[in-house]
Amino acid sequence: MKVGVLQFFSWSRRIPLTTVYERAFSRIEIMDQTGYDCVWLAEHHFSTYSVCPSINVMATHVAARTRHLRIGMAVSLAAFYNPLRLAEEVALVDVLSGGRVNWGAGRGFDRQEFQALGVPPEESSDRFRECVEIVLAAWRNERVSFEGKFWRYDGVEVLPKPLQAPHPPVWLAATSLDSIRRAAEKGFDILQDPHASHAMIGEKRALYYETLRAHGFPTEGRVIPTARLLAVGDSDEEAREVARAGASWTVGAYANPSTRTGPPAPHHLVPGDPVERYMNDVIIHGTPDRVLDTIAELRETIGLDYLMCAPLSHKSFMLFTDKVLPKLI
Repeated sequence: MKVGVLQFFSWSRRIPLTTVYERAFSRIEIMDQTGYDCVWLAEHHFSTYSVCPSINVMATHVAARTRHLRIGMAVSLAAFYNPLRLAEEVALVDVLSGGRVNWGAGRGFDRQEFQALGVPPEESSDRFRECVEIVLAAWRNERVSFEGKFWRYDGVEVLPKPLQAPHPPVWLAATSLDSIRRAAEKGFDILQDPHASHAMIGEKRALYYETLRAHGFPTEGRVIPTARLLAVGDSDEEAREVARAGASWTVGAYANPSTRTGPPAPHHLVPGDPVERYMNDVIIHGTPDRVLDTIAELRETIGLDYLMCAPLSHKSFMLFTDKVLPKLI
């Protein structure tokens, strides 16, 4: 099993923001020295949920501080970019990192981001897909010519080209059933989100594979990084307290329905207490042995083959690194 970390830069304002970054970088240096496959960086704007407005700047800094770890974008919010500028910057990170980029792209969900950046939410899905198409064309071809709904280019040479040939591995964030179908219809690999229940992740995987086969694409050998929130403690009760605090923060910071564009957040689609839903159905929590058992169960029941964990505390990260990771890789 491959294991990566979905690295948020969440800020509570009780501590300096620089401290948030310093703590994250110290964990990333540990990842580089252990068995982690990749650190996946989360881009967000105008929110304390994750203060990482320039994922490419952050990735460049991470590249300079590491030697082995792959550097993932999870995700570039492609609807907000000029596609050629995005192609240039991600390719530059790939060159500077020695070919360690994993590129994930998504459309975004926060209405405030769309309003502040002047992108109509109703255009977000089409902009995202057109942007990805142009980025890939810029990487694959000496020069790119394109005429679409939002952008037109005639023989532009985009430099540099990525170090990885023909380009870095590419995933599309796919949360809704429609986004999964649309990604599979084009044969793209997908990233799965940290907010759907374990059972729903399994159902979405089944739909993804079914749609791939229906459109003549192979299913063998695909890697689906699946994000799961993680709380590890010396006791189950300690881990449960960390999980509850993380669930409360996530529900409050991530998914206010009044600020979302597109489908509602998963916990607004089912009745009951959303914090309890995260506790019971979403977050992997417990002692190291219990966490190992849960991961083994998810491997068996939903085919989990790439765990993109999002630790909810520094202790969770260290316990997972020391006592769980060596038994998974």
